[in-house]
Amino acid sequence: MNPRKLRAALALGAATLAVGALAPAASASPAGIVWESCPTGSPGGYDCGHLDVPLSYQDPSAGTVTVAVGRLPATDQAHKLGTIFYNPGGPGSSGRFAPALTPALHQRFDIVGIDPRGVGASSKIHCFTDPSQLEVLQRALGTFPLTPAAEQQQIADTKTVTDLCEQNAGPLANHLSTGTIARDLDRLRAAFGETKLRFYGKSYGTYIGETYANLFPGRVGTLALDAVDDPSRWATGPGPMSYRLRGFEDGPRALQSFLDACASRCTFDYTTILDRLEAGPITVTDTAGRQVVVTYQSAIAQIHNYLTDAQAAPQLAAYLQALADPASRAPVVTGGPPDIDSLLGGGATLCSDAANPRDPAVWAGYAGQADQVGRGFGPYDVYKTLPCATWDVTDTGRYTGPWNRPTAPILLLANRQGDLETPYAGAQRTERLLGNARLLSLDTYGHGSRGKSACVDTWLDRYFVAGSVPARGTVCAPDHGPFG
Repeated sequence: MNPRKLRAALALGAATLAVGALAPAASASPAGIVWESCPTGSPGGYDCGHLDVPLSYQDPSAGTVTVAVGRLPATDQAHKLGTIFYNPGGPGSSGRFAPALTPALHQRFDIVGIDPRGVGASSKIHCFTDPSQLEVLQRALGTFPLTPAAEQQQIADTKTVTDLCEQNAGPLANHLSTGTIARDLDRLRAAFGETKLRFYGKSYGTYIGETYANLFPGRVGTLALDAVDDPSRWATGPGPMSYRLRGFEDGPRALQSFLDACASRCTFDYTTILDRLEAGPITVTDTAGRQVVVTYQSAIAQIHNYLTDAQAAPQLAAYLQALADPASRAPVVTGGPPDIDSLLGGGATLCSDAANPRDPAVWAGYAGQADQVGRGFGPYDVYKTLPCATWDVTDTGRYTGPWNRPTAPILLLANRQGDLETPYAGAQRTERLLGNARLLSLDTYGHGSRGKSACVDTWLDRYFVAGSVPARGTVCAPDHGPFG
């Protein structure tokens, strides 16, 4: 969770608060999509609707929840080939208004974006009942401690947040696992009249696709999974899930790719910058003339965010130059406030899905080990799952494997120079783990491959139209370099 977004969110105060467990039950039959007007301010060209699904697939008497969808119609309806479902990642991120994916896919397919249960316009949990409770959220999430005293404070603050969620979130919090979300996806497939699932998922969306493929292997049509999570390490294993996935291993790899590309134009020393920040905050001036206090933790978070997109290399270079030289200006950081209820719904998904230690004190040891591999990136990653030590959410619909059920070919996409969110080694492991998967690599760093290479997008077109996959070991070149 991004600390900058959290600070912006606090300004919303009571506007973000609501009390209750489930959205009102829809009036239409659970078997069909209820179409309605899109919310004011939504992008144009979409049809909006929702589907009622069971709160619990194990207990149909428990009631229903609502899953919101947005449909981007194919531009050539006369020659439409079907529907592609879309998830952008998260968990906790809205995907209702999906991008066109590629021009060819937008022409021949309706693209249906989804707000998974717990997110956006779908049924959500509500943890906070008073604006003052939001203050602890900023201290608890999106950061990591540098001292034992700060560690104890973060553990205490995080427990305050998870206690509030246990008190106020209601029954939905215990029905937010990815296994349950994948069952919702199968209901949507049927509601749109598709015999097989076509799906593009990025980041956490790949875990939804992996779970679906193993719950419903016979209903897999074409699943393109971009920025691949290792499903086995996500769900099970020793230590915090955020340590097991080892995204921090790709931090130094992506950073070195950036530094190599920057060598002829950058004069700062990265290690010296981190050493200065560990000694205390640095105040910089941004290009809007504002004074910004940068801590070690906030710098790591911002560097991490810039490294998720190689095309952000000029902004990262300017940011690091400003930290090294007070006369330089830092880029203005923009972005709207997050939907806190959705973010905490995503947290419930993480904690429902993954095996994690129940003792929050052990996070420090794992963070220290990770820091030796990826300085700064290690603890930033590892502490993301600290709430799972004290948040007692369990979903009987959770899926933990097996992951190798035979399916139609599944296309995996990954960036081989480093991905700090979903490391390249995890994509390689997943190619071997799934029953029938093919990995297409993009020769760059960053998070996600679609839209960065004509080669990758052409293979997406071929895959969804004809089911074609590239030869093993195929590597695509990006359309532009980091400073292109």
